[in-house]
Amino acid sequence: MTLLGLSALGAPWLAPGDPTRGDLGAALRSPSAVYPLGTDAQGRDVLSRVLFGARLSLAVGLASQVIALAAGLALGLTAGFYGRWIDAVVMRVADVTLAFPSLLLLIAVAAAVRPSLPVVCVVIGLVGWAGMARLVRGQVLVARGLDYVQAARALGASDARLVARHVLPNILGPVIVAATLGVGGAIMAEAALSFVGLGAQPPTPSWGAMIAEGRDLLRVAPWVSLFPGLAIGATVLGVNLLGDGLRDALDVRA
Repeated sequence: MTLLGLSALGAPWLAPGDPTRGDLGAALRSPSAVYPLGTDAQGRDVLSRVLFGARLSLAVGLASQVIALAAGLALGLTAGFYGRWIDAVVMRVADVTLAFPSLLLLIAVAAAVRPSLPVVCVVIGLVGWAGMARLVRGQVLVARGLDYVQAARALGASDARLVARHVLPNILGPVIVAATLGVGGAIMAEAALSFVGLGAQPPTPSWGAMIAEGRDLLRVAPWVSLFPGLAIGATVLGVNLLGDGLRDALDVRA
């Protein structure tokens, strides 16, 4: 995961060429010393596009999870702490959101607006808030009944102080782990949207779009789709392993 992050940050210096500039004279070159991962149908260097695609995928994954975390944390805290009709309304909205297949909901929302990178981040974040809100609510329901929280309430602590000083620190471990694991899902979602043309728009290099561009060339130039696909798999695996490591590190029962 560290290597991936460094590769994404260093893409302008590590990439052997411009990821958006094509050379039809070098189209569909197989991997070689000059083109380590080959070229696509427009003669663009696949290695350069994979490296710059890593920047886009990580940026979308992190930005969308920040949005999902902010919305889910705020709504989940409110629903879990105050309960009653607030809890009922928030959870019913979350249930409705979770009732739709996430990919279909992403495509429907993304198709309703003009595709762009900020739109992709917002759409993925807003679709992912419901699961985060349910997790936060469940943790808050447990935390607000703990003895030290009840003692602080008996001493006259305000709701804001109870949440900020006693409830929120107690639930951050599982929330951080869930947000980390959500980055992998967001990367997959961005790739799916780009694959169907609703994500990052050409000539911006995106792993999903690269796979889509190479799907008709699998027999003659499999590297066009193969390497972006491997990059997605390795990135999601790395993010999930990071999430597992954080879960073990933050588990107070360990």
